[in-house]
Amino acid sequence: MSSTPKPACVCDVACESVSNPRTHASWLATPERGVWPTNPHEEPNPFVAYRRMLWSWHRAMDAGWTDGDFVHLVRNLDTAIGAVDGHGFVRTPASWVAGLGVPDPAARVFVKDETHNVSGSHKARHLMGQLLHLAVDAVADDQRLAIASCGNAALGAATVARAAGRPIDVFIPTWADSAVVGILTDLDATIHVCERRPGEVGDPCMRRFREAVGEGALPFGVQSTENPWTLDGGRTIGWELGDQIAGNVPDLLFIQVGGGALLTSATIGLLEAFDRGPLTSVPQVWAIQAEGCAPFDRAWRGLKRDGSIDERIADAAARSDVLMQPWEDPSSAATGILDDVTYDWLGVARALLTTGGESVVASESEILEANQRARNAGFDVDHTGSAGYAGALAAQRTGRIPPETELAVIMTGVLRS
Repeated sequence: MSSTPKPACVCDVACESVSNPRTHASWLATPERGVWPTNPHEEPNPFVAYRRMLWSWHRAMDAGWTDGDFVHLVRNLDTAIGAVDGHGFVRTPASWVAGLGVPDPAARVFVKDETHNVSGSHKARHLMGQLLHLAVDAVADDQRLAIASCGNAALGAATVARAAGRPIDVFIPTWADSAVVGILTDLDATIHVCERRPGEVGDPCMRRFREAVGEGALPFGVQSTENPWTLDGGRTIGWELGDQIAGNVPDLLFIQVGGGALLTSATIGLLEAFDRGPLTSVPQVWAIQAEGCAPFDRAWRGLKRDGSIDERIADAAARSDVLMQPWEDPSSAATGILDDVTYDWLGVARALLTTGGESVVASESEILEANQRARNAGFDVDHTGSAGYAGALAAQRTGRIPPETELAVIMTGVLRS
């Protein structure tokens, strides 16, 4: 590095040493000095290409770093991630794909394919974003990290933690996929299998995770309610998508929702691509859940139907205990979106209201059909990863959108077994 940077404020995820990043619950504002890259396609790593849009970059600059220092940090971490996972971060492919349309199977759907990303899904974007903040804050390498997850998020967290040489505790459910557990073991993560205790309500993994954080571990997951910086790196998927659809913007974008950070951060990124980048319009963003676990859809239907967006979100926040109730007995082949509570539901609601989107629930048969059709089209994706496409099937079959509507989906979550 060209100089020895001084540390920023140490690991305060709510840090406001620069302009306030948290203007709303489960939301991340754009840095005031954020600049869209002139030629983003010349740099394959999104954390380098879009670095001047990242809060970690701005906090590093305010702490006395140079741009070269930050790029050096990203390159070093990415090289280490590549040594662990086989490759580092690159812009993931996106294109119009024939054979996925409804009712006409030959019709095209725009697909962003995250199955080839670090650890096989979009999740590592969120964790890389947090890892950069830990480095900027000069957090000790032996400080324990913690995450609650049933699959891809745990793998993303364990992968980048291993690359950075940081210890991590992973809290997983009793029904976690054995393939995932095996990979976590290989990554030297400390695994905690969380059984539900008598009389316990809510996700036992989140309860054990929060207990660990209360005892000093740092939250290193994909819920911005626990660590708002998870949205920082997550926005890279929206920035990439914004550049990729700029010449032909789809009407609707369907995104699967478990905890809600993917939809929230992708939407923020798209809105920033409209505000500071190449987009001339933003697609309506629709939230997709499975019929066996749809707490957001239930809460969404209870929102006020009048007033400004801020007024409606404020009312929802005030009634959160009533609207966002834990879903009893979550069940679906799309196991990665079985969060009994949509933790970032206020961010999801804001995203839908801002873009004019809606919420749709896919039947289990549509979850299964969507995965088969996606795999037939050449995507090595699991049921969670194709759940957004299942929502597109559901919306068209129920007549909620016209058949000529141009659709986009995100395939994320590689098939592991």
